[in-house]
Amino acid sequence: LVIDGTGSKESTPEVAMSYFAYFKQGVDPSKRPITFIYNGGPGSSTVWLHMGAWGPKRVATSDDTHTPAAPYQLVNNDYSLLDASDLVFIDMPGTGFGRLLPQGKDDAARTQDRKQLAKQIWGIDGDAQAFSRFITQFLSKYNRWNSPKYLFGESYGTTRSAVLSYILETQDNIDLNGVILLSQILNFGTSVDGADMDPGNDLPYALALPTYAATAWYHHKLPKYDGDKLGQLLQETVKFATTDYQQALLAGSTLSAAKEREIAGKLHDFTGLPVDYLMKADLRVTGGMFEHELQNGGDITTGRLDTRFSGPSMDPLGKESDYDPQSAAISSAYVSAFNDYVRNDLKFGEGLKYRPSVYGAEDFNWDFKHKQPGMHFAWPTVNVTRDLAAAMKYNPNLKVMMNGGFYDLATPFYAAIYELEHMPIPESLRKNITYAFYPSGHMVYAHIPSLQQLHDNVAKFISDTDNQGNNK
Repeated sequence: LVIDGTGSKESTPEVAMSYFAYFKQGVDPSKRPITFIYNGGPGSSTVWLHMGAWGPKRVATSDDTHTPAAPYQLVNNDYSLLDASDLVFIDMPGTGFGRLLPQGKDDAARTQDRKQLAKQIWGIDGDAQAFSRFITQFLSKYNRWNSPKYLFGESYGTTRSAVLSYILETQDNIDLNGVILLSQILNFGTSVDGADMDPGNDLPYALALPTYAATAWYHHKLPKYDGDKLGQLLQETVKFATTDYQQALLAGSTLSAAKEREIAGKLHDFTGLPVDYLMKADLRVTGGMFEHELQNGGDITTGRLDTRFSGPSMDPLGKESDYDPQSAAISSAYVSAFNDYVRNDLKFGEGLKYRPSVYGAEDFNWDFKHKQPGMHFAWPTVNVTRDLAAAMKYNPNLKVMMNGGFYDLATPFYAAIYELEHMPIPESLRKNITYAFYPSGHMVYAHIPSLQQLHDNVAKFISDTDNQGNNK
């Protein structure tokens, strides 16, 4: 779809956004839900959810090891969400087959316009506005205004969904039936990635601890919890993280040496990391540090997106991991299989390049400033919980579903729980939020048993909220 500008540029094309839509034929649109799906980044196309989760075909990859090189296997997806909803996979501006559309009479004018478009669109608010305009144009083009409507975002896509749900509600007068969050991050202040760059904010370390514990358990670093004891481990880790550990972090430099060593000993029990290492780290271990140190003290790097994965360290003497074994293990399979599928099965894209991401593109620089509901200026730190809260208040029937993986260190599952439990909504609306967790990572669907469970949970969520009653 070609998305025009607004205001004085209402008839000026600004961006072409590529999408892939799958519809069930011969069905009254008012009786068929439609789900708008996108990945995150920010800067990613939706090749991952398309090829791994919900499309009619999916690429077969190894469970927790590197998938061998081509030829890759494309299989019928028994867990496609098409049994529950029509699906629209949307590539964010500048990714997929989409492109920015700079205007101008000559190269210099077009270059300048491109810089302006990049600055306008590649940011939290500009991106959400582009998706809003895409969705409203799509609803008109395909006559889907009266269909039950859902947003499904993964990772930064959950950030987008929070902002987008508010825009659709207040700007476009669209009541959504549901917002489905996968591997959620609404408040970037909870992220353990680079947490050492924000001294004084100790919350991320506590919120990531349950994921550290689950990961250490998976790699057999916690003898006390060997066997089928993950549930017990997580329960005890959460209790420690939110009490003794958080209290020790809050104490800062006033924490006594004896108390620090005591806490380090308990951290060792939950992470498998050496006590001396934890003491040197001042009890504060970032995600990259944990990934680097958990296995063989830096010789093996643990995955970030999915901590079940491992790979040889690039720099065994480094402080943090400098690549993600899970991303390296599957990216070629996803991108190659998608290009094969879209060109051979869908007969689309001849002579065109499909961009899996916008990283490295000219003028790409994401603007993380965000103007929250009720604010007159953009806030420099990312927290969109107020956007989702406002959308739920405007539409008290809006249902929200959070899905997370125990082995996701990019967006730890307990941080997602914390964000939603601290969202400013009345108690009466908290019943509108449901939670589901899986023995998988960031891309929950990369683990087939979890994909099956994810499908069943999401399909039920849609069925329970599509306002169809028994008229299915």
